[in-house]
Amino acid sequence: MAVAVNNGDSAAARAHVPVMVAEVREMLCASRPRLIVDATVGTGGHAAAMLDATDARLLGIDRDDAALAIASARLADFGSRVILRQADFGDIARVMRENQIDSTDAILADLGMSSLALDDPERGFSFRLDGPLDMRMDRRAPLRAYEIVNEESEQALADILHLWGEERAARRIARAIVESRRRRPIETTGELRMIIEGVLGSHRRGGVHPATRTFQALRIAVNHEMESLAALLADGPSMLAPGGRMAVIAYHSLEDRAVKERMRGLSRAGGYLAVTRKVVRPSQREVARNPRARSARLRCIERMAA
Repeated sequence: MAVAVNNGDSAAARAHVPVMVAEVREMLCASRPRLIVDATVGTGGHAAAMLDATDARLLGIDRDDAALAIASARLADFGSRVILRQADFGDIARVMRENQIDSTDAILADLGMSSLALDDPERGFSFRLDGPLDMRMDRRAPLRAYEIVNEESEQALADILHLWGEERAARRIARAIVESRRRRPIETTGELRMIIEGVLGSHRRGGVHPATRTFQALRIAVNHEMESLAALLADGPSMLAPGGRMAVIAYHSLEDRAVKERMRGLSRAGGYLAVTRKVVRPSQREVARNPRARSARLRCIERMAA
């Protein structure tokens, strides 16, 4: 789906603060790229910074139609330099081919949740805001968190919570969910939060809410996030032109482990160079300004010239 770039601005675009903008700009823009692919363009924060720093054209991809509408307004001043498409970031190779792009000088994938979606109770991503159990990044998709919570078996639920949330109490939470839904369907994020708190209490050591891992697991399952990441890591590096760079910002250990292993494997096999020998994290100053940046982890590779 193509998204037209329109004039205008939005408070929602300003509300979402992109993570490690300076680091991304330094890694991807220093070599003056001619074409950049932002595989998770969101509301356009990173894209605007990279376009400001270069004369490049940019292909922006995102699953969220609401975010793309904001990015369209935010990037309007860059005119024909910007193309936006609604698609899964795992489909990067297909989207590039459909836009007659054989290779690119830079790829960025910020795997974090957009504040736009996270802070909208109707999207159902946050246990802190009561709303429907949805969690779809692409609202055209048929599967919601509601179907997983109310229709999967107890064993399947436990597996999802353990695998994608690394939740130690996965079996107990899954059992409580099944017992609750026998009485009536679980329809809202608030209802699910109360079930989890009934199992684990309302607080955990370290200040992490007990519902955090369950909501992470359901979101990953609804949006097939790890499958999309695997596709991005498989196809993205080969879409780089010689000297091109690919940067990925991950936010939890499952994502970062996959990124680290793929980039390490590419650099060991030859043809690619690790730009980041160690993971790059946001500064304390940035975390103080934007607490949602605290778990961000940035890694980057470069395709070596022939």
